Amino acid sequence: MNIVFSDERMPGERVVGLMTKAGGLCAAREGLDPDNIEVSVTFVDASEIRELNRLYRELDGVTDVLSFPQYAARGEIPDNAYVSIGDVVICSEQALLQADEFGHSPERELVYLFVHSVFHLLGYDHDSDGERSSMREREDAVMDVLGLNR
Repeated sequence: MNIVFSDERMPGERVVGLMTKAGGLCAAREGLDPDNIEVSVTFVDASEIRELNRLYRELDGVTDVLSFPQYAARGEIPDNAYVSIGDVVICSEQALLQADEFGHSPERELVYLFVHSVFHLLGYDHDSDGERSSMREREDAVMDVLGLNR
């Protein structure tokens, strides 16, 4: 998977490498060639993500990650063409707070938020218990391969 990172607030090389590997695993799990998939990732602060959350979701509050898919469902993503599947916006500040709250590394939290968002870009959601379970199963499988399990 090709990931286009914003220059601002970019994490270290290890996190970038893990995100790249994770993105490839997510795409391959869904039957897509990771070499044909692109995602953009931007890291923002709490005030920026709050504004995006208010603008796009009509929710006035800080969130950890926002996903902006180019396709509504996995079935719409071309299998044999180079495509951008969307944009990911991660709030670094919120990720650090959550890592502390959940008792794991900031690295794990940043990679998890990316994996979670990529599955949103691939058409998954968590509006119902069944959807949440299916999405969580996929996320956990990728995180396990990376050695970043809960």
